[in-house]
Amino acid sequence: MRFHPLATDAVLALGALVAMVVGSFADPHGPHGPTFGTRTPEPFSLLLMLLGAATLVFRRRRPRAVLAVTCGLSLLELTTGEPRAPVAMCAVIALYTVASRTDRPTTWRVGLLTMAGLTGVAMLAGPLPWYAQENLGIFAWTGMAAAAGDAVRSRRAFVDAIRERAERAERTREEEARRRVAEERLRIARDLHDVVAHHIALVNVQAGVAAHVMDKRPDQAKEALAHVRDASRSALNELRATVGLLRQSGDPEAPTEPAPGLGVLDELLDTFRHSGLPVEAIVQLGAERAAEPLPAAVDLAAYRVIQEALTNVSKHAGPGARAEVSVVRVGASVEVTVLDDGGSSADSSPGATDAGGGHGLLGMRERTGALGGSCFAGPRYGGGFRVHAILPL
Repeated sequence: MRFHPLATDAVLALGALVAMVVGSFADPHGPHGPTFGTRTPEPFSLLLMLLGAATLVFRRRRPRAVLAVTCGLSLLELTTGEPRAPVAMCAVIALYTVASRTDRPTTWRVGLLTMAGLTGVAMLAGPLPWYAQENLGIFAWTGMAAAAGDAVRSRRAFVDAIRERAERAERTREEEARRRVAEERLRIARDLHDVVAHHIALVNVQAGVAAHVMDKRPDQAKEALAHVRDASRSALNELRATVGLLRQSGDPEAPTEPAPGLGVLDELLDTFRHSGLPVEAIVQLGAERAAEPLPAAVDLAAYRVIQEALTNVSKHAGPGARAEVSVVRVGASVEVTVLDDGGSSADSSPGATDAGGGHGLLGMRERTGALGGSCFAGPRYGGGFRVHAILPL
């Protein structure tokens, strides 16, 4: 019925024609009540019924035009038919169609006009008395058709609204899921970048030292290779923990060790000192709050900012560079500052290469921005580089 509306309306029109023809043989005023087969419709009435049924085939395409034609045919029958045939059934079906496919004000206007027109003509111009039950029947059927059509239209609108809200909610859930996936991918990408960039830079430095002193100072080469082994082991452990975030929740093989933070800052600084970068650190989180730990997200962000900044110093600063790290609690925020003097090469800057296409500085800004903080990174006056991050608690 949904895919073949014209065929459906043709079947409906045929059913209406059969009902009208059968009803035209019934006499409601028999000597002992309504009787069937005691009267015969006129040929003109049969023609009007046939035309009215044929018009109903197009009721969905042109509902108002169909209503106008069926009302005209009904008025002809009401004024000329004797005995009267139920041609008005076509107008009732057409009025229902108009009411079910338009708005409520239109239904009221068209419905009242149709009811008043057909009933008034039947009462005043027909051969029967104005109070005859056939005249009252026309009033009742047209009123019920308008009410039923309006109820169906309201029901369809209600169902469409529910369906539209459900589809919108589904789209919203899908968009939210995609947004969360994108945020998680970005966070994991930042972690992978920090881990790989830091440890690979240390491995590269220590491997260069080992290759340089292998022949003349094998003991120092052994020590450098030991640092390479420690850095690679740390890189593998952190990579395993980061990749473990991709596992499903509840996976027994998923890592449960805590993320790195300022608690292991000394170990991080030792790795840079072993690679030949002198680093001094000052951590002041407030004596009155020494027992109060930092929020996990702030702790991890501070650690990653220091790690990335010192990695940039190792990769881009000149020979003999020195670095300073400070972590200070100021009011309701933690300020992380990493400074370096640039070393003996005045042209080297930890941000030069990174700003040209790397992701380190961008990752630091994203981390601090995700917590509602800010991060500034740029050259220092007189040489060197400065990274300053503010992390709200």
